[in-house]
Amino acid sequence: MATLTVIVLAVITVIILWLISDYNGLVKLKNRAKEAWSDISVQLKRRYDLIPNLVQTVKGYATHEKELFEKVTQARASAMSAQGVKEKAGAENMLSSALKSLFAVAEGYPDLKASVNFLELQRELTDTEDKIQASRRFYNTNVRDLNIKIESFPTNAMAGMFGFKQMELFEATSAEKEAVNVKF
Repeated sequence: MATLTVIVLAVITVIILWLISDYNGLVKLKNRAKEAWSDISVQLKRRYDLIPNLVQTVKGYATHEKELFEKVTQARASAMSAQGVKEKAGAENMLSSALKSLFAVAEGYPDLKASVNFLELQRELTDTEDKIQASRRFYNTNVRDLNIKIESFPTNAMAGMFGFKQMELFEATSAEKEAVNVKF
C-alpha cells in the first residue's frame, strides 16, 4: 500500500512539475514575442525621426516633387498611428514604398546625390531599414515558436485554460513585394 501511495505521489509530482514547466515556457515565449515587437517599435521610431530630415534635404534640391513629399509625409503619419500587427505592417510597407520612390527621385538630382547631408541621412535610413528587417525576423521567429507551442498537444489545453492567444506574424503585403514604379 505504501508503494502505491509513493507511486501515485510521484506521478502527481511529475504532472505538477510538467504543468509548471509548460506554463512557464508559454510565459517565456509570450514575453520574448513582446520584446521582439518592442525592438521593431524602437527601430520604427528611429526611422520616423529620420524621415522629416530626409524630406527637408530633398526638398531643397527637388522643389517640384511636392506630391511625393506629401505621400511620404502621409505614409509616415499613417505608420505612426497604426495599431496592431496587420495594420502596422501595411502602413510600414506603404512608408517603405514611399521612401523607395523618394530615393529613386533623388537619383535624378546629381547635386543632391553629392550632398554630404543627404548621403548621411540615406546611410542612416538604410542602416535603420536593415535593423527593422532583422527585428521583424526576430519577432516572427518568436511568434512562430509561441504559436507552435500554443497549437501543440497537450500544451494547447493549458494555453486555452490560461488564456494564451496566438500572435500575428509581421508579413510583407503583396504591394511591398512589387517593384516601385517611379515616373519623372
